[in-house]
Amino acid sequence: MSEQAGIRTAKEAADHELILAFGRLQGAANRLEYILGRALEEECGISHLMFEVLLILGRAGAPGMSMRAIAQEQVLTTGGATRLVDRMVAAGLVARTDSPEDRRAKLVRLTPLGEETAVHASQVHVANIKRYFVAPLPAEDRERFAEDLRILSHTARDVLPRLP
Repeated sequence: MSEQAGIRTAKEAADHELILAFGRLQGAANRLEYILGRALEEECGISHLMFEVLLILGRAGAPGMSMRAIAQEQVLTTGGATRLVDRMVAAGLVARTDSPEDRRAKLVRLTPLGEETAVHASQVHVANIKRYFVAPLPAEDRERFAEDLRILSHTARDVLPRLP
C-alpha cells in the first residue's frame, strides 16, 4: 500500500507527519521573513527583497549583473525584477550601466549608497538572525541545521526551470 493510500480523510491529511513538518517549516520561514523584513524596513528603509538584490549585486562585484540574472537569482519574472530595480534606481541604491560585452545590454550595479545600505542592513539582519533564528535552537544542532537548509535550498533550486 502506498503512502498516499494511507490518507483517507482531510483530518488524516492535516495530521500527517510530513505535511505537518513541511507546514512548520513554511510557517517558521513566513514568520521569520515578516519579523526580519519588518526590521529591515524600519531600521534601513528597504524591503527584504531589495536587501536580497543588494546582496546579489554585492556578490557579483563591479561590472554588475543583467536583469535576467537578477530575476533568476530571486525567482522573479524579468518584469518583476525590472520594477524592483526601477524602485532601487529611484532610491539611489543601484544604477544601470552599459554592458562592456554587449552594447545593447544594460547591467545593474551597486551605487555607493547601495553599498553603504547593504553593509548597514547586513549588520541589522545578522543581529536579528542571531536573535530569532539561531538563539532558539540548541547550540549542538545549529551547524547541522544550517547544512540541512543548504541541501534543501540547493535541491529545490536545481529542480526549478531556468528562465529562457
